[in-house]
Amino acid sequence: MSVQTDLKRAKSDMRDAAHQKRAALSSSFRTEAAIAAAETFAAAVPIETGQIVSLYWAIRDELSTKPLFTQLLGAGHQICLPVVTGRHEALEFRLWQEGQPLAPSGFGTFAPQAGAPVVVPDVMVLPMLAFDNFGNRLGYGAGHYDRSIDGIDKPLTLVGYAFAAQAVDIMLAEPHDQPLHMVVTETGAWRFPAQEKN
Repeated sequence: MSVQTDLKRAKSDMRDAAHQKRAALSSSFRTEAAIAAAETFAAAVPIETGQIVSLYWAIRDELSTKPLFTQLLGAGHQICLPVVTGRHEALEFRLWQEGQPLAPSGFGTFAPQAGAPVVVPDVMVLPMLAFDNFGNRLGYGAGHYDRSIDGIDKPLTLVGYAFAAQAVDIMLAEPHDQPLHMVVTETGAWRFPAQEKN
């Protein structure tokens, strides 16, 4: 068995364990955590006037972004949402305004409908299954965010958004995995060494 095959199997096992750990959190805890995480985000993540923030529409047992939507819109920030355009394609980011209808955008999530302005975010908030002390993120394995980040050639702040319980000691990272600059949870924010984008 190759090293690559071993790594993929190990990451698959880690995803299964992370899914189970996140799913075990109670609904009341999730509600309180989402509010606390939004407050932490507002205090910890610098967003300049005119910058665009990419959020995600939470699915299944992900940390809800609804309080964060409210927080950012109330502060006058622009928000976009990612759209899956193809299995092996980068994401498309569509600008969203409060009250604008949303449509299915892949993997059970929602985003602005076709025709909404396509933009390039300055701050990207990413869902995940787990993260470690070095800013490595465990996603769902499709690689959409990694490809999207790799294709953006302007300064981009990557912020993982998760429950504190999703932290692990060390992550199995591959060369294509894009490390985070920050992680925000209901208990606080972690900053990691900035990764230069060439």
